[in-house]
Amino acid sequence: MTTVTSPDASAPETPAAPNVDQLFTGTSEAAPAAPAHVPQLRGRIDRFGVAMGTGRRKTAVARVRIRPGQGEIVINGRPFADYFPVEKNRLIIQQPLKAADALHTVDVWVRVEGGGPTGQAGAIVLGVARALQAMNPSLHGVLSDGGFLTRDGRMVERKKYGRRKARRSFQFSKR
Repeated sequence: MTTVTSPDASAPETPAAPNVDQLFTGTSEAAPAAPAHVPQLRGRIDRFGVAMGTGRRKTAVARVRIRPGQGEIVINGRPFADYFPVEKNRLIIQQPLKAADALHTVDVWVRVEGGGPTGQAGAIVLGVARALQAMNPSLHGVLSDGGFLTRDGRMVERKKYGRRKARRSFQFSKR
């Protein structure tokens, strides 16, 4: 069974095959130049204009949302200073915002779970950096140079049998 198409039906045009003379003489059109390095975006922007990024560190997972605002940071529904009472963790989280000059121009909303305070802070940093990059891809160089877009893959080594921990032996008793 064959199908008949009308002459006015638009069929997709196939590119013309190159002429054999052009292949060997080099007179064909020049190939387009390779595009400059395009950063891989790990964040995304939703339909409301909110930039989202996910960060992981050890066993902590942070889901970060960034939108233009006055610089308010909320973590798990609590104010920033209440969730992280240790100043070191607060400073670590603010570093990608300072590098992008967005500390007082964006509101950050974070939902984080798993891990401890330091792991959660590291996960939030990666999530914030990915969301900032999704919001403004020209910040890739600044965030990458600061090391904020690098996933820290170090994890706790598992415990082995015949050992007290991953590598520590049980205490030896001579007598």
